[in-house]
Amino acid sequence: MKRYRAIAEYYDFENERLAWLQRDVPFFLRQLPRGPLDVLELACGTARAAIPIAQAGHRVVGIDYDEAMLDIARRKRDAVGLGEKQLRLVHADALKLSLRKKFDVVAIFFNTFLAFTTLAEQDALLRVVRRHLRPGGLFWLDVFQPNLSLLAQHVTRGIEPAVFFVPPLNRTVYTDASIRVDPSRQVQRVTFTYLWFDGHGTPHRAKREFDLTFLFPRELQLLLERNGFVLEKLFGDYDGGPIDADSPRMIARCRRR
Repeated sequence: MKRYRAIAEYYDFENERLAWLQRDVPFFLRQLPRGPLDVLELACGTARAAIPIAQAGHRVVGIDYDEAMLDIARRKRDAVGLGEKQLRLVHADALKLSLRKKFDVVAIFFNTFLAFTTLAEQDALLRVVRRHLRPGGLFWLDVFQPNLSLLAQHVTRGIEPAVFFVPPLNRTVYTDASIRVDPSRQVQRVTFTYLWFDGHGTPHRAKREFDLTFLFPRELQLLLERNGFVLEKLFGDYDGGPIDADSPRMIARCRRR
């Protein structure tokens, strides 16, 4: 099993082209009760979500296991004038997290839950979530709904080709993805490839490989219920509509029992 680890310097610039990442945090904020609230974000990365949540007036703790991503998150936090009391960033493994604090809200964005590919890991992570939530607290989980046509192919290459620019490196990068599906393990091996040219015209290549599982709506509901959560609503997209066969997302709004 390979865990996702981005090229940190690329992360924000390669993902800003994804229109749905402009919609997920505003939709999440609209679902929150009146604040300010104590919010824990697991796998916060470069604080793409944590910063606007803190700017909305909530007290946020973001955790991630990748120090390079957190270094960027700290620079971004400081640049917008947020302090430690508004956004605290912690280097930690989500499966072993023990902050000795209860939160009003715990959130996992951007398919991150699917990086925990076994039932044992998923149960362990949900136990961490429950341990850090106040009774009746809100748990927010956002993952893709499986694409059956994609999963039906053993290997799919050249997915979502794109070009992005990385200003700090003065670098233009081409990227695409491939997916290899293992139905017996319910796992996808995802490979991101990157190509760029230096100032002498020499090509450079890099790749990142990692595993993601995939979950279906009823499976997700059973997983949440057996770990002590009540599924209040399962949205299919950021317009707030219910999930159906064509919905791209599974956005679960849950409560701790």
